[in-house]
Amino acid sequence: MPAPKRTGRRSLLVTSATLLSLSVTAPAALAAPTPSTSPTATPPARMSTLGGARLGQPGTQVALAPGVPVLPKDLTARSWIVSDAESGQVLAAHNAHWRLPPASTLKMLFADTVLPRFPKTTRYKVAPKDLKGMGAGSSVVGIKEGGTYSVHDLWLGVFLRSGNDAVHVLSSMNGGVKQTVEDMQDHAEELQALDTTVVSPDGYDAPGQVSSAYDLTLFARSGLQKKDFREYCSTVSAKFGSAEIRNTNRLLSGDSDVPVYQGIAGVKNGNTTHAGATFTGVAERGGKVLLVTVMNPAKNEHNEVYKESAKLFDWGFKAAGKVDPVGELVPPKSAGSSTAGPDAAASAGQAGQDPGQTSGGTGGAGAKPAASAPAESGTSGVGTALAVAGGLLVLLGGGVFLVNRRWPLPDLMRRRTRS
Repeated sequence: MPAPKRTGRRSLLVTSATLLSLSVTAPAALAAPTPSTSPTATPPARMSTLGGARLGQPGTQVALAPGVPVLPKDLTARSWIVSDAESGQVLAAHNAHWRLPPASTLKMLFADTVLPRFPKTTRYKVAPKDLKGMGAGSSVVGIKEGGTYSVHDLWLGVFLRSGNDAVHVLSSMNGGVKQTVEDMQDHAEELQALDTTVVSPDGYDAPGQVSSAYDLTLFARSGLQKKDFREYCSTVSAKFGSAEIRNTNRLLSGDSDVPVYQGIAGVKNGNTTHAGATFTGVAERGGKVLLVTVMNPAKNEHNEVYKESAKLFDWGFKAAGKVDPVGELVPPKSAGSSTAGPDAAASAGQAGQDPGQTSGGTGGAGAKPAASAPAESGTSGVGTALAVAGGLLVLLGGGVFLVNRRWPLPDLMRRRTRS
């Protein structure tokens, strides 16, 4: 089926923080060297300085001072970044702009681009051509040729099982893989994610396909402005056909050697031969919402990417409010066109509006978002999720955005059972 008519193709949901003005960020972008579309074996001596000069320097960047906790000493990732999701401040980073294969964390950009275009109740019959071109050994959710699936189920397949088959079906609905790649690249440029070159919509290894810890964080931050994105990325388990599928994000769903991280709410994990393990996560604790991205730990240990991410989250929650930022997450290009005060945002929230909400209602039979699960006393490794009932940020017509100081915070937090 053809994609619905697109209005305001490049209209994105704005980041909720105090944003950098374009007059500040544009010179930094222009001063950055022209990036290569191939990953390097070691971090370049000069990388993009978008978001701050220190972010363009190789190695670890942190402003240690009295009262600031020291960083974990056993971090082995090639690149990582810890940032405040609301203010956009980068608390610490390591090779933040190093262009590396992203694996399935690139699906965050895919979802942020395509998710608003189809009502979740839309049903689609899969043709053989829709599943062509997937890489050998791709992760799949088990979509069958000739089967009919709802858009809601396809997105569960993308987020929970990292299903490349679900990505390819949604890409077919969007006009094909080539069109979707072009749309994703346009979207990345609108987000000022200038380290990213998109070759495949699913993040499967492809020559020239790269991103960075900085850019992956931008994708997550933009996606999390959308109610449906928040719902899918925080869902622990759901029914897919007659089967139960479980989120492969181990900080959200847990594993034998990784407990559920307290306050975790998504976002996306990945793992391929060339990318190694990659992960971007969002978590809330004590009124702070942090984003952590980790790319390709060198330590060859089971679930290492989650272990290092958890250590960085722990550090970030201790350091927030004490450490001076070393940079900032930049806003989308179109974000500076209009702002309004908190009163306007509150009024819009009372009206029940939410940016990026697709038609067809929310949720679905069998889906169990972490934010709405029942309580259970004595649960170990309690996880929480960002509330899917939004309203503090509102998308206005014509690509104009209402900016509020804070994100929709998880005021509907619930303890949830673990299975």
